[in-house]
Amino acid sequence: MGALHRILSVPVNKPYRTHELQYNEPPFLNEDGYVDFAPGDIENPRNWSMKRRFFITMSTVLLVMNATFASSSPSGCFPSIAEWFHVSEEAAGLTITLFLLGYCAGPLIFAPMSELYGRRWIFYITFSVYLAFNFLCAFAPNFGSLLVGRFLSGTFVSAALSNGPGVLADLWNPVQRANAMGGFSATLWIGPSLGPVIAGFLQLKKDWRWSFYVLLMLGGASFFLMLTIPETHGPTVLRHKARRIRKAQIPGYENVKAQIEDNNLGVVGVYKVALTRPWIILFDPVSFLIAIYLSVVYTLLYMLFTIYPIVFQEKRGWNAGVGELPLLGTVLGAVLGGVIVLFDTRRQQKKIDTGKKQMHEFTPEDRLPLAIVGALTFAGAMFWFAWTAEFNSVHWIVPTIAGGFLTTALLLLFVGFFNYLVDTYLMYAASAIAANTIMRSACGAAAPLFTVQMFHALGVGGGGSLVGGVAVLLSVIPFLFYKYGAAIRARSRFNPKKAFKPPVKTDVEANAVVLEDPNEGESGDTSSESSGSSTIGADEAGEKRSEKEHSGLKPEAAHTQTEASASTEKVKSEEA
Repeated sequence: MGALHRILSVPVNKPYRTHELQYNEPPFLNEDGYVDFAPGDIENPRNWSMKRRFFITMSTVLLVMNATFASSSPSGCFPSIAEWFHVSEEAAGLTITLFLLGYCAGPLIFAPMSELYGRRWIFYITFSVYLAFNFLCAFAPNFGSLLVGRFLSGTFVSAALSNGPGVLADLWNPVQRANAMGGFSATLWIGPSLGPVIAGFLQLKKDWRWSFYVLLMLGGASFFLMLTIPETHGPTVLRHKARRIRKAQIPGYENVKAQIEDNNLGVVGVYKVALTRPWIILFDPVSFLIAIYLSVVYTLLYMLFTIYPIVFQEKRGWNAGVGELPLLGTVLGAVLGGVIVLFDTRRQQKKIDTGKKQMHEFTPEDRLPLAIVGALTFAGAMFWFAWTAEFNSVHWIVPTIAGGFLTTALLLLFVGFFNYLVDTYLMYAASAIAANTIMRSACGAAAPLFTVQMFHALGVGGGGSLVGGVAVLLSVIPFLFYKYGAAIRARSRFNPKKAFKPPVKTDVEANAVVLEDPNEGESGDTSSESSGSSTIGADEAGEKRSEKEHSGLKPEAAHTQTEASASTEKVKSEEA
């Protein structure tokens, strides 16, 4: 019972139990009088043990794996779906298209909700609803029901995609986050690649419903691991902490608050920003060019699930199961990309540890070498794959290896640009990521609708060369940002340095710097990472607080009395 209680209790997966916390000392308040994390505070998610943070990361990545695996799984059984519902295979491709269109809606809905209610319950509710709509898909009585189920299941499971990076940033500092982001990004390629392989073999002996049975089994197993994910959103954790302090009636601190309690914009305010700013920030130069690049990357990813059957089933005559096996090469390519990210992170950490970064401040452009390598490899691997797959006389292993390197390139591009976006926009990162997610998901959704016609008309060599030519043109972008990125960022209206104007320095500014500034890894100080744990989706509330403070409206310091203020100063001096 003790183990079960730990799993289902409020502070699950933490090195403490909330109801056992004792307030023998006055609570730690920041300079504005709000409840904050003290140095070394065990309630701060970034102070949890490495083992515990790793387990939470793996649980979150598993939810993402469900989303990406489900996105492509029906592609392995299009013929079965078409035969069962008496539709064309192009119409069967709508099961992928509508699922990815659900990805477009999710970030705008669930990222803001995580700022109001925390990440934990958003995961719990959305993943449960995703499983429910998967049942609708598995037992769909007609084609319309299947399409509705796919769109709604894609919408709800996209919460893992939109809030997953936020959990990673809650738990890890910017240098460590690169490794976690590498694992997150790998699932964006491994999951979609495994889906058609499994569905292809199921189609040989079973029917299309079995692909959804597999999704239900994977989702059911993931559901129980999901229950071990605690609340990691820093401001939400502080809100709970402030409530416990008020309930404890500590003399002088009966009315203390967390900053999120005074600055909560409410549902209407949050969604007003969340539904408008991504479209505005999309046309900022950095955001726009990266969105175009990653849209091509994501489109190609979902084109591969149609290209591989053309190459290995139509041209070489392999069956539906064996013909999907070369996609395993893309899985190995994604793993290789993750290893490269790991070594790059270690290289950056060694430079920080040895002090080599003292003469050169860590900037967002330091994230781009991965994208540069990925850009060059993308173009080369695409031409390699296209012209070795064109001729049956070339051994099948050659285009399979090319596909592996192609996936490695795509992952490096994604990780490099994703981290560059976050470090460039800081508290605006949620809007930038939301805009990017919507655009690339919409482009990926279109892939099943034209890929067959394109590669039948142009051939594998010609169609692949067209994609490779686009890759060559786009490869200029990471080089452009690496050389001129600082100047471009300086002119941006969303430059964080413009958002926080001296001499006023707010706690929001400090938190934003702590959250995303790579120099954080140099100091090793995690004492002020508190409310900075708010990341994906937190920028809207952060900017509103900044605007309020710059306009001269000071936040209320929890209505504390004069003697409480004096006590606060004493506590702060003792903590210092």
